[in-house]
Order: sequence, then structure tokens, then C-alpha cells
Amino acid sequence: MPEGAGRRSQSVDAHLYLLVTMALFGSAFASSKAVVGHMPHQVAAFLRFGGGAVILLVILAFITSRSARGGKLTGKQIARAAAVGLIGVFAYNLFFFWGLSLAPSADGSIIVPVLSPVLTTLFLLITRRETASARRMCGLGIGLAGAVVFFLGAGGVGSDVDSTRLAGDFVFLLGAASWATYSIASKKVLVGMDPLRATTYGTAAGALGLLLLALPFLPDVEWSGTPGHTWANVVYLAVGPTAVAYLFYYRGLRVVSPSTATVVMFTVPVFGVTCAVVFLGESITGLQLVGAVVMLAGALLAVTQKRLPENARGKAAPDADAAHPNDEPQSLTKG
Repeated sequence: MPEGAGRRSQSVDAHLYLLVTMALFGSAFASSKAVVGHMPHQVAAFLRFGGGAVILLVILAFITSRSARGGKLTGKQIARAAAVGLIGVFAYNLFFFWGLSLAPSADGSIIVPVLSPVLTTLFLLITRRETASARRMCGLGIGLAGAVVFFLGAGGVGSDVDSTRLAGDFVFLLGAASWATYSIASKKVLVGMDPLRATTYGTAAGALGLLLLALPFLPDVEWSGTPGHTWANVVYLAVGPTAVAYLFYYRGLRVVSPSTATVVMFTVPVFGVTCAVVFLGESITGLQLVGAVVMLAGALLAVTQKRLPENARGKAAPDADAAHPNDEPQSLTKG
């Protein structure tokens, strides 16, 4: 096979891996909502990531036993991975599952993946870690304006105000902020660490935190009365959106750049809303739809800078996809 054709084939495969990853992340919102409907959200969060941590530990042990490369992480590196895991797994999923207990999963599948990179970019600009171009500032303004419209659409007006749904959406916003914090922290703290090992230890640490949070609520679960489809969703969440999605994501990142992965991430709301409508019968208001579109447009402006136009003109495309191989994307929302 010619070298150019081989490269194109690798690129297509990588984008397919990323697209499947985003579909899994998007489906996690509706699947998690189904679990939250039959047990406390604290318990649901632990079951998902406790199971995901076990699967990742098994995968790590298998790969380590078959590979002669890569030394063990030091105690300091493991501690750093655990610390960021407490933010990206424990804190994020505390808000994620809490929000699902109050608001439709469709709301979370829009708020979290769209606003996480917006909040990340906003923080990096405020701290002057990145440049504040007119394009980026415009994108941030549009994205935040879209968020206001979306929240207004969720809350309703007059006598139709849905305070519970609005509260849930604000909890989702806290989840987006937690994931933005994790994205920033992990980019610096986990640099040079093997991605699989770092994420496995981080997920395990976060799962332990979720276990401590869930312990007081375990007696409230009617284990024998929990429907079979709820357990099927628990297994799916641990295997699909947690373990498999992570492996697919980093498989894709071997070829495409983190910036490209960030743009592909904006397909998560499409998959999330579709699953919410098809499997749960949820819906979003017209005002929410307008806000979501505005948010998405602003987010794309804020996080892509000039990469998309350059790639569209065919300039720097090969180098862009090879650049910064160890960088974290601005947001990888696990859902």
C-alpha cells in the first residue's frame, strides 16, 4: 500500500475510533439516568466507576504482563494521578449523577460537553496561559450567552417555572467546571506519564472516593427489587463509556491531534440527546434548542482558534495532527 494511502487509512480509522468514543460518552447520560431512577445517585456513581476501575486494572495488568517496555510509576506519580482522579472522577461524577437525579439527561448531554471546553478556555485566558484573540473572546461571549438562553429555556417562565430542572442544570454546570479543572490539572500534572496507567490509578482513586460517599446510602437500595435492565445499564456504563471509550480515545489520539479530538467532542450532545429522546422519551424546549446551538457555535469559535480554516485550506494539516502528542485536549467529557 502506498505511504499516502496508508496514512489516509490510519486517519480514517482514528476518526472512527473517536466518533465511537463520543457516541459512547453521549449514550452514558441516558444510561446513567436510567440507573439513577432505581437507586440513589451516589450509589449509581460508585457502581459505574467502581466497575470501570476494576476493568481498567485488569486491562493494565494484562498489557503490563505482555509488554517489556515502560517502567512502573513512582509513588509520587501515582499520588499525582490519584489527586487529579479525585477531581475528574469523584468531583465530576458527584455533580454528574446528582444533576441526573434532578434534570433530564438531555440537558446534561448538552451542558457538560459544550461548556467544559468554554470554561477551560476562559480560565486559560484569565490566567494568561493562552492568548485572548478577538475570535476567542467573541466565541466565549457567544457561548456564555447561549448558556444563559439555555438555562432560561430549562427554567420556564411565570407559573411554569421548573425549579427542580433548573437546579439540576446548575449542578451540571458545576460538573462542567469540575471537568474543566481536571483538564487543566491533568495536562500539567500527568505529563510524561503513561496514559493508561495514569487514568487507571486516577479512576481507582475517584472510585474509592465515590464508595465513601455511597456507603451511607447502600442500605436504601432495594437490591433484590432492582430491575434487570438497571443492572444491564450498570454493566454497560462500566464497560462501554468508561473502559472501552477510554481505550478507543487514546487509540485515536495516536494519529490525530488533541485539538481535533476536542472538535469531535462536540458531537457528544447529538448522541446524548438522541439517546435521551429515543430511550427515555425526554425532550428539550425550543428555547433550549436555540441556546444549545448558540453555545455550540461559541464553543467552536473559542476552542478551535484558526485550526479549522487552516485545515480546510490544506495548510499545516499533517503537522497539526502530529503536534503536541502529549497534550491533553481541553476537555474529554466522559459522560
